[in-house]
Amino acid sequence: MALHPDRLLPIDPRARDIARRLYHSVAGLPLISPHGHTDPAWYATDAAFPDPATLLVKPDHYIFRLLYSQGVSLDGLGIPRRDGGPVETDSRTIWRLFAANFHLFRATPTRIWFEQSLEDLFGIEERLSTGNADRLYDAISEKLATPAFRPRALYERFNLEVISTTDSPLSDLAYHQALRDSGWKGRVLPAYRPDFVVDPDREGFTKNIVKFTALAGTAMNWQGYLEAHRTRRAYFKALGATSTDHGHPTARTANLAMNEAKSLFKTVISGEASPKERELFRAQMLTEMARMSLEDGLVMQLHPGSFRNHNPNLFRTRGPDMGADIPMATEYVQALKPLLDTMGNDPRLTLILFTLDETSFSRELAPLAGHYPCLRLGPPWWFFDSPEGMRRFRETVTETAGFANTVGFNDDTRAYLSIPARHDMARRIDCGFLAGLVAEHRLDEDEAHELAQDLAYNLAKRAYKL
Repeated sequence: MALHPDRLLPIDPRARDIARRLYHSVAGLPLISPHGHTDPAWYATDAAFPDPATLLVKPDHYIFRLLYSQGVSLDGLGIPRRDGGPVETDSRTIWRLFAANFHLFRATPTRIWFEQSLEDLFGIEERLSTGNADRLYDAISEKLATPAFRPRALYERFNLEVISTTDSPLSDLAYHQALRDSGWKGRVLPAYRPDFVVDPDREGFTKNIVKFTALAGTAMNWQGYLEAHRTRRAYFKALGATSTDHGHPTARTANLAMNEAKSLFKTVISGEASPKERELFRAQMLTEMARMSLEDGLVMQLHPGSFRNHNPNLFRTRGPDMGADIPMATEYVQALKPLLDTMGNDPRLTLILFTLDETSFSRELAPLAGHYPCLRLGPPWWFFDSPEGMRRFRETVTETAGFANTVGFNDDTRAYLSIPARHDMARRIDCGFLAGLVAEHRLDEDEAHELAQDLAYNLAKRAYKL
């Protein structure tokens, strides 16, 4: 069951021939991974990955959320409980449970990523099943124990040019410092994700602010709080960071007067803020972060529109990031106006917008990015990091925003082994889209080759200042 060389390419023979030529011109380009969630400790310690289930199943919410939807026990998958209660600890048993339910992933991108990882990395061309689960587990385990499957060796095998992690402002970035001190040539960069000290709805918010200002050595007031951000951003930048990332419920921004901002800060750290005041604080902080990006040059990413931890029982028993985050309708035109009124015409600012609301692409995001010099559109994210999601994105934004106002692809993953497969999927889909334009005589093939290079490599490298 080897993967078909023409997978994901157009069905029409003429377009497919063009897409093949385009794809082969970009398939071997280095990978730029400017936004993701891999653990910097992997690269710093370069320790062997423990086993197939711990590497491929347990950390991947794409996998366990779908299994959970079909009644598969999270205990059986070894997903930890907050109370420390018993869960399955035998990795082979977890792998068998995954194999018994692998049919649930038919026609999902998860299956494409998983099977390409097995074939390209482990030489496995069989579909996972109950019958071969133990044999494949043993084959993968044997290779994971070899030096060729250590994190740094895989980085080089993947042809990664640079990868960015996502890091709390409270992090000491010790692993990033250790990487720098090690002399290894791989580029693993931090990204500043300040949600823990920006979002009053986060658990322990006020305690986080106390730690944050103490870490930066600044006062526990509005001016000291902003200075703490500047101090921490400078520390991240010194260790290679080129971007910040903001996971807000909405895209709302604000531009309050100084006295209003001071008063609001006091209210939110008191723990007495209303939902309206908490949202206003987040909105103000997006504008403050944009101002700081004008100062220090860090690229700003906004990931709004997720109803986080929608399942309260799961959040209570398992914690966050358990696959229960659900997309919401998200408004951008009015929400971003205070920030854009202030800085939208300044090309020194780069604000990359993502969405989980596909209806906003042609209605709001493409027209905004097609006008304001500071705006760029991030690729399809999360639920839409899929073949059809990528096609819909290109079809709905290109006519209004063009290609240059997008930023190529980023894999946004915790699943390390899936990174090459995710980039490969994006390159195939983009080449298919470009081939259709050539076949319709809307684009010359030499232009399509230039655009294929941009979408696979150049745009991400340029947008993220890498």
